[in-house]
Amino acid sequence: MTKQRVVVKLSLDDGKKRTKALKTAVNINGVISVALDGDKLTVVGDGTDVINLTTQLRKKLGYADLISVSSGDDKKEEKKENKAQGETKNVQPLVYPYQYSYQYPFVYHEGTFDHYSIF
Repeated sequence: MTKQRVVVKLSLDDGKKRTKALKTAVNINGVISVALDGDKLTVVGDGTDVINLTTQLRKKLGYADLISVSSGDDKKEEKKENKAQGETKNVQPLVYPYQYSYQYPFVYHEGTFDHYSIF
């Protein structure tokens, strides 16, 4: 069997639906990894039944729209191409000049402060 990447759009309103979607996707046979990106659920699996996956998600969540099914090696090839194209660049960090702070004036009050003025 070959790896395939399935992207399903879901209606995720709260945290309970997110966890329910992840648990449902993990319970399908052949699933290797599951990732949530916003309202899109990405499932990578080896011989996963896409129709069964979307049907189970619709039963649990109410709305599931199949966006794409592709081979699982697409992302790895793109990363290799990006590494070959990009060169390492030495970026100098941004240095801010030191700013001196002003010293607050020191005020000393000399005088008699009598707490017991009544006595």
